[in-house]
Amino acid sequence: MSDLVPLQAVLNARTSSFPGEAAGAGRRGCPLSDLRDRLRRAGLRPTRQRLSLGWLLFGRGDRHLTAEMLYDEAMRAKVPVSLATVYNTLHQFTEAGLLRQLALDGSKAYFDTNPSEHHHFYLEDEGQVLDMPDCGITVDSLPDAPEGMEIAGVEVIVRLRRRTGSRQG
Repeated sequence: MSDLVPLQAVLNARTSSFPGEAAGAGRRGCPLSDLRDRLRRAGLRPTRQRLSLGWLLFGRGDRHLTAEMLYDEAMRAKVPVSLATVYNTLHQFTEAGLLRQLALDGSKAYFDTNPSEHHHFYLEDEGQVLDMPDCGITVDSLPDAPEGMEIAGVEVIVRLRRRTGSRQG
């Protein structure tokens, strides 16, 4: 059975449990009240749509998803939201520092619920993003930033694909 619940159940929740869990049992994220506080601290008003999408985003731990993936989850959870609203909310969350946007290919952007600096593997064949283990990657010889600019960060994305003709075993 899906662990997604209808919008009303999320917004009317009085417990700190997550979809499909008993109250307090094995929490994987922030309770709804924590989500409200998190949005306020980020300077965002906790509207019904932001709370519903935030619940879906952050209630399952760190993960990577596209707007289309979140929209599909919202539809399964009976959250009445348009794809445009999903995109707008993802961009608002990103600007507020709650998400990190990853540009992995020209056709779609992925959003990471872990906004801390870290690197990624991108499985091209599956369109899947994985966090890279912290292995002390260093990037040497960065160019000087243009006048009046500073380097804000460096992201390493290692693209992977299955070898053709190889056998797994």
